[in-house]
Amino acid sequence: MESHHKVREKFSSGLAVFFATLGSAVGLGNIWKFPYLTGENGGGAFLFVYLICVFFIGLPVMIAEFYVGRKARQNAVGAFDKLAPGSPWKVIGFMGVLASYLIMFFYSCVAGWVYAYIFKALRGDFTAITTEGVQSIFGQAVVSPLPPLVWQWIVLAVVAIILICGVQKGIERITKTLLPVLFLLIIICDIRSLTLSGAREGLDFLFRVDFSKITPPVILTALGLAFFKLSLGMGCMITYASYFTENNNMIANSARVALSDTIVSLLAGIAIFPAVFSFGMQPGAGPGLLFMTIPMVFSQLPFGNILLTAFFILSSIAATTAMLSLVEVPVVYWSEQRGLSRTKSVILNTIIIAAFGVLATLSADKTSLLGNIQIFGKGFFDLFDYISSNILLPVGGLLIVMFVGYVVKQDDYIRELTNHGTLNNKPLIQSLIFVTKYITPILLVLVFLNSVGLIKLN
Repeated sequence: MESHHKVREKFSSGLAVFFATLGSAVGLGNIWKFPYLTGENGGGAFLFVYLICVFFIGLPVMIAEFYVGRKARQNAVGAFDKLAPGSPWKVIGFMGVLASYLIMFFYSCVAGWVYAYIFKALRGDFTAITTEGVQSIFGQAVVSPLPPLVWQWIVLAVVAIILICGVQKGIERITKTLLPVLFLLIIICDIRSLTLSGAREGLDFLFRVDFSKITPPVILTALGLAFFKLSLGMGCMITYASYFTENNNMIANSARVALSDTIVSLLAGIAIFPAVFSFGMQPGAGPGLLFMTIPMVFSQLPFGNILLTAFFILSSIAATTAMLSLVEVPVVYWSEQRGLSRTKSVILNTIIIAAFGVLATLSADKTSLLGNIQIFGKGFFDLFDYISSNILLPVGGLLIVMFVGYVVKQDDYIRELTNHGTLNNKPLIQSLIFVTKYITPILLVLVFLNSVGLIKLN
């Protein structure tokens, strides 16, 4: 086992590190989940709370995960086993592996919708379509029993092929190539959306803060989204950090990732909300918001099908790069802790995700047997989402900052974040340590206790 760790791959450069971690953070959480949750939770008020969660909770947790991953150079479970041998702290790693599985069960389902929409756009299904027509197409794409499953399996096959190629030839090469394309395509969508008649109303909804709409459920949802979008608490950043170069500035990298991820989310909101108000849709339309608004933006334009195809290619890029990091968590766990080869581990995990993903995909049809099954009042799709985003990720994040704040020796933490004294950032690290030890845990505890009903935040 030890010799296996010595030949572990690393990212080739600091730029590769940035693109890989950004690729993990930027995904359907930005383009699909951020807009519809913002629409359901008050627009600008939700955005305001979300930004607070990112900078006072998300960043300290991300840096803590970077420290654990690079210091240990192991998978999410093995990292805590190495840094605190014989202790129960490795439960954080197991929680991360479980969260990655649960997210992939429903995330691969949504990614399948995105892949399917590329071909719908190429066929011209959305040409001069009405609001009712686009809603009908989405309904058919979601509830048809076989096509959603086939597209989900295609998505998983694409991810598996890339992961089998390894860290540099697979993950690094794909993220460095595709992320710049993603930024270009989303800016094109924004330019078109801002020319719509409802652009001002859509921007007002996204950026105007109505503090009366900030409620405890809104705070909890914003926190869950911050963890989901930044790939925190699910082992992704620990795993990717284990491939970091020795000279990577982890604080600067985390800030760049958080800022870039937030910018992509805002660009997605700018692309979608003007369309929502221009075409008389409801911002609280739920998970189908992306799939019903974007076709309307481009449906009546010259070359609209080309632009629409480009947008869903953009979304598929975002989905694929994020899934690489999610699946990499259990892949490297099974290969390092259980002794499987990388190829066998990828195949095993793809089969596990495909099998349980069926539950999420088929639960969208409320007339089917699976669609009628409710656990704690939620179908499988919503259940997987809620348990991962609202429970496992925040609790995992809390345990990580507690581990780094109170178990790890402060001198060792400083040494790692200064790259053994080569970076002149000690004052910044001292501030970070204070936030990590006192502010972030308190905020996480308050929000979580409210989420389980033990206290009420008014």
